[in-house]
Amino acid sequence: MQFLEPHRERLLGVLRIVAGLCFLQHGTTKYLHFPATKMSGASPMTMGGAAGLIELIGGALIVFGLFTRPVAFLLSGTMAVAYFYAHAPRAFFPILNGGELAILYCFVFLYIAAAGGGAWSFDGMRSRGK
Repeated sequence: MQFLEPHRERLLGVLRIVAGLCFLQHGTTKYLHFPATKMSGASPMTMGGAAGLIELIGGALIVFGLFTRPVAFLLSGTMAVAYFYAHAPRAFFPILNGGELAILYCFVFLYIAAAGGGAWSFDGMRSRGK
């Protein structure tokens, strides 16, 4: 699909922004009660609450493309832990244990850690300014 090649950096930027916004909502529901879910009101002293802080701060940094590579690597590892801690013990297959989203986030963030922030990132603006 050579016709997409000229848009590679913009598509990477879109992937980063959309993944970051989707991930960010996990943190906003836990700490800002928006949108309100059964996860709202998480305590930072619990495993889910600690993950919520990572989701809130890391998700925002990913959306803006700030410190993209190290943050994406941290988020990828967080999702790997979430999968093996919370989902894998329930059943072997991700469709049965509810872990598809954790796996997908893990590998999307791993890709972003390797590829960088793409277009429209603060990291890109900082590197162009040097």
